[in-house]
Amino acid sequence: MAEDPESGGEKTEDASSRKLGKAREEGQVAKSIEIPSVFVLMGGVIALWASAAHIYNNILQVFHFDFNFDKIPSFTQPEMVELLIVHGQKIFMICLPLFAGVYMVAILSNVAQVGFAISWEAISPKISKLNPISGFKQKFSSRAVVEMVKNIVKIGVISMVAYYAIKDELANITRLYDNSLGQILLFILNISFWIVIKVCLIMMVVALLDYAYQKWKFLDDQKMTKKEVKDEMKQTEGDPMVKSRIRQLQHEAARKRMMADVPKADVVVTNPTRLAVALKYDGTTMDAPRVLAKGAGPVAENIRRIARENKIPLVEDKQLARNLYSHVDIGGDVPIEYYQAVAELLAYVYKLKGSR
Repeated sequence: MAEDPESGGEKTEDASSRKLGKAREEGQVAKSIEIPSVFVLMGGVIALWASAAHIYNNILQVFHFDFNFDKIPSFTQPEMVELLIVHGQKIFMICLPLFAGVYMVAILSNVAQVGFAISWEAISPKISKLNPISGFKQKFSSRAVVEMVKNIVKIGVISMVAYYAIKDELANITRLYDNSLGQILLFILNISFWIVIKVCLIMMVVALLDYAYQKWKFLDDQKMTKKEVKDEMKQTEGDPMVKSRIRQLQHEAARKRMMADVPKADVVVTNPTRLAVALKYDGTTMDAPRVLAKGAGPVAENIRRIARENKIPLVEDKQLARNLYSHVDIGGDVPIEYYQAVAELLAYVYKLKGSR
């Protein structure tokens, strides 16, 4: 894999969904031109075969209209307009089944490959498309080699199918001199139809292989370097350093709010120096005692300092402090399994304060 000097390294990473989506907006998709070509050819031949009676009857009506008249037409301006209208309608009706079948098959074969998407950027004029150097490079690219091999295969397949089809019918061809012109034409049409069908069936295999190659080539061309992946993650998720700074500011803001609630506490449980948990209980508004603040290390020291400044009792209970610090979030109620220990603690504090 060649290195890409502009993006900084070797393209080893699969393309992200964001890059594939951007490429799709620009009209870059995995698409084989062989699939619509084969299906359009087969659809057109089948539509022509299926509508042969319809086409034949309309052509007969045109001949009947043109050659079955009571008098020589004067070809005045109104009659010329009428002739144009009648023949235009007949030609439209003759071509309608063929055009409709080909049009529908062309749309479906393209939609089946890439889905329904319109890219105006792909058809917009660009000066870079007129660069002769880029065009010269494309002539000798791996894609051009594949196209050349594909064309050789198509010519070989068509030649072999036509040769064997005519060879199988050679005995019948030699007896055509004894048939009418209509029978000869019908025989030629029938042989031609089956030659085209056989060619299309074989070319379908080539088209599917070409689609697999085009998809692999497209995904390989869209691969990204590690630097491109990191840059894209920064664009979509944000710079990790910025995100880390934002988280740090959020933690600081939450810590400040938590410290502002410490003066409202009834008691601070300590461990005695590493942990600190501030508790409050109001029987009129709370169902259970609540943790207003908690912290370890410097945060715990801050909680103890604020408690001393506001004359909030500091009670040492190592096991209770560890349990509340590990199992209760800030602003959360004390679990029922710790009711007994917290109730005894609050009773002790109320006794110190002279309260019930």
